[in-house]
Amino acid sequence: MITFFIKLFYNKISLIITRKSLIFIFNNILDTIVFMNKLIKKLNDFNELVMFKHSIFSLPFIFIAMVVSANGWFGFKLLFLGIMAALTARNFAMGFNRFMDRDIDALNPRTINRPNVDGRLDAKQIFIFTFLNALGFIAVAYFVNDLALYLSIPILIIIGSYSYFKRFSYLAHIILGISLGLAPIAGVVAVSETIPFWSILLSFGVMFWVAGFDLLYSLQDIEVDKKLGLHSIPSKFGVEKTMKISKVFHTLTVIFWLLFVIFSNSSYFGYLAIFISALMLSYEHYLVNKDFKKIDKAFFTVNGYLGIIFFILIVLDNIFF
Repeated sequence: MITFFIKLFYNKISLIITRKSLIFIFNNILDTIVFMNKLIKKLNDFNELVMFKHSIFSLPFIFIAMVVSANGWFGFKLLFLGIMAALTARNFAMGFNRFMDRDIDALNPRTINRPNVDGRLDAKQIFIFTFLNALGFIAVAYFVNDLALYLSIPILIIIGSYSYFKRFSYLAHIILGISLGLAPIAGVVAVSETIPFWSILLSFGVMFWVAGFDLLYSLQDIEVDKKLGLHSIPSKFGVEKTMKISKVFHTLTVIFWLLFVIFSNSSYFGYLAIFISALMLSYEHYLVNKDFKKIDKAFFTVNGYLGIIFFILIVLDNIFF
């Protein structure tokens, strides 16, 4: 009889413990799910802040320079470091821009829903994100080589300066172009720890390419820039002249890229890359001339594919010639 009550008591205690354990486990699972949802949401907010998909503009030209410098494959180590350098540099530039432009973005209907304006990310979070990416870029440069490390801080200063230039100079478009134009220089420095002439030509092409399509993109903000007293080529010279300047810039892009192909001793695929790039840039201007509402398509789609196609053709050129 005593044994029976002992077993009964033990079973009830075990049941209570089991229930408490299940409740504890269930609550922990719920807490984990809630935490993960918050984390994913926060990561999405940072992704939107820096527009991660725009990395497609700089990455191909880093690797074009690396492929040409190495005469082919440059190794998994440099592949990883190249990707990390591009991402941390761009995250720093975009984070710094969003941090500095909080007041401007809040007054622009096109940017009023950005995470740096609508409260999803506060100034402290953006500053920490920007600072960590700056440190990350310098750390990556340290593992690349000495020249990369020496150039890391000047590069950060240049790519961060865009946020200031538009407050006092309409040449901010050129500064943005220079910022992305540094990508090929970074790529060739990583491989050879030198800056050959052909890489400078490639960089100038990228500079005018980016400045040219940034002019077209800036047409959306022409009235806002005038109202807020911001400096841009569209707000200073108007739509028609801006379109012409953009065409001049993209003509210079094709010329510098052609010179790059010549001085880097590229072959048939290299020249094909220039021809296709010229066609795509012409199509970009056709889209914008036809309908300003297609600026996003011209900006994202055409330029995104241009960089990828250029990269693929240069790789093929190094494989077969």
